[in-house]
Amino acid sequence: MELIEKLNWRFATKAMNGQKVPQEKVDKILEAARLAPTSSGLQPFEIIVITNQEVKEQIKPHAWNQPQITDCSHLLVFAAWDNYTEERINSMFDLTNEIRGFKNEGWENYRQMLLGTYPQRSAEENFTHAAKQAYISFGAAIIAAAFEEVDSTPMEGFSPEAVDEVLNLKEKGLKSVLLLPIGYRNTESDWLVNLTKVRKSKEDFITEVN
Repeated sequence: MELIEKLNWRFATKAMNGQKVPQEKVDKILEAARLAPTSSGLQPFEIIVITNQEVKEQIKPHAWNQPQITDCSHLLVFAAWDNYTEERINSMFDLTNEIRGFKNEGWENYRQMLLGTYPQRSAEENFTHAAKQAYISFGAAIIAAAFEEVDSTPMEGFSPEAVDEVLNLKEKGLKSVLLLPIGYRNTESDWLVNLTKVRKSKEDFITEVN
């Protein structure tokens, strides 16, 4: 199937059958998320991949007891930096210089601009900005999953504080933002599986300015 056909195929899966997703497909989904664009290339978030069933069970009550949490193959937790710090910003700029093998004056000036701006903002403002970057990667993971014909369920409905505690994210300077169970649909019990996808028409969704 072509990408658009696969996007028509995908839906927010409400029931999964517990079947394991091949590691090769999981790796491609995670790589798509890793390669997603982020503001200034800082990648201010991490993805925690959970296959441990006991940990899934601990998270489930904090996600409105949605069954996909425990019935999925892999549970992806997108967790954003709790703040931008000089150390975090410098680490990404230093990594760029190391990989590219040279320093660029314009790039170093840009580093100084960010260092003079981000750390001075409130932690709340910085976390909100970092969380927005996680959403971009989240979208890439969903599209990649569809391309691999793997089902997924985008989730904002959970208690971030409780999930952070289960995963000890505070100690890592992270806060959970989004959950993405991936697996395979249960065609017998998923009430959405045979329903027509509903989206706005192209005319109502897109405005062209020529």
